[in-house]
Amino acid sequence: MHEMECRVLSIQSHVVRGYVGNKSASFPLQVLGFEVDSINSVQFSNHTGYSHWKGQVLTADELHVLYEGIKLNNVHHYDYVLTGYTRDTSFLEMVVDIIQELKRANPNLVYVCDPVLGDHGSMYVPQNLHPVYKNKVVPVADIITPNQFEAELLTGKNISTEKDAVEVMDLLHKMGPDTVVITSSDLPSRLGDRFLVSLGSQRTMMPDGTKSTQRVRMEIPKVDAVFVGTGDLFAAMLLAWTHHYPNDLKTACEKTFSVMHHVIQRTISYAHELAGPGRRPSPPQLELRMVQSKADIEDPAIVMEATVLTL
Repeated sequence: MHEMECRVLSIQSHVVRGYVGNKSASFPLQVLGFEVDSINSVQFSNHTGYSHWKGQVLTADELHVLYEGIKLNNVHHYDYVLTGYTRDTSFLEMVVDIIQELKRANPNLVYVCDPVLGDHGSMYVPQNLHPVYKNKVVPVADIITPNQFEAELLTGKNISTEKDAVEVMDLLHKMGPDTVVITSSDLPSRLGDRFLVSLGSQRTMMPDGTKSTQRVRMEIPKVDAVFVGTGDLFAAMLLAWTHHYPNDLKTACEKTFSVMHHVIQRTISYAHELAGPGRRPSPPQLELRMVQSKADIEDPAIVMEATVLTL
């Protein structure tokens, strides 16, 4: 008996050099046994944290043409769709149309969405993407990974306490997704100011038809460096580990955050080694050490413990 393969459609940015978007998602998912079909929403020489970049942006029409090609060959059967950063409303709306069609073909399809809008109080995509995410994307998503700012924007509610965060996650559940992970927040950590707080919430349908909600909290060590591609890696790992632990958000989060920790620690050590004593690493030196982290991606040592919230 062959094990059923799991197929992911990943619609994300692509860079020639480094690990962002599809490259941050595809390799780790493939290592964990997923088949990944990638559509590159942009194709750049490198990420935009470098001094220079060149490349092309895929339009909504071009996305539609690619999808039509997949459909004509009757190979548009997916278990997961994964999306990340985009700057264009018509492209985002086309993504929603594709997901709705794929869900009609496979009602069990799971859509994992990183709703990239901004961080620390400011948007880094055009304002007109906000209503598209809120009214069209989030309602068709099954798993979302906003940061605090994005969760607040999508719900219109501020988070200043853990109770606020739980209420925001409940509001997001009402909008559609059964799994919500607020990847980072400004809430005070119980371990001190060198840690940040992440929170997750998962609604599960019980055999008797009622819904049960598991909520978790994690304390994540802060790192004094700017990485690009970590959000894409996070969403991909949450996809993988919720697949393996569908009704156990605590374990899925511990695995996901532990992978992140191992990759980031390996990257920062390497970057400091290259930069030399007392010098800040440059963007090329801070490219994620993805291939070197293969063993950690496959079987992460658990270094991040989640606390189940009892409210």
